[in-house]
Amino acid sequence: MKDLFIKLFMGINAFLIRLTNGRIGSKLGTQTVLLLETTGRKSGQPRLIPIAYFIHEGKYLIVESNWGKDKHADWYLNLKKNPRATLTVNGQRISVESHEAQGDEYTRLWKFAAERHPPYLRYQEMTSRHIPIVVFQHRNT
Repeated sequence: MKDLFIKLFMGINAFLIRLTNGRIGSKLGTQTVLLLETTGRKSGQPRLIPIAYFIHEGKYLIVESNWGKDKHADWYLNLKKNPRATLTVNGQRISVESHEAQGDEYTRLWKFAAERHPPYLRYQEMTSRHIPIVVFQHRNT
């Protein structure tokens, strides 16, 4: 039931973000939300979700916490297969290339994200998997 509620909420939120060019739905509590469009790894079809993000040193980053679940989020698995994506931020579409933070970069970004959104620490305690951080950079289309 909880997963159904989350899916319904995310669908409504994505609709509102698109309808209002981000004036409604792009701020939830202390988090900012963008629309992430990936290519489905199995279907090859576009997949769109609203998701919290940060900007750090001019790059967008998303923590793949998946609410502390033991499995990775579909959007993350899609990016593992095809790292190209589109972000929509405040009504502006941005073509990006993604990579997963590793080593020192991961350590710095985890500290940055956890200081700004402490629930990530709880999510890490809830799961035995490593919580990835995906970094997005502008790309020329």
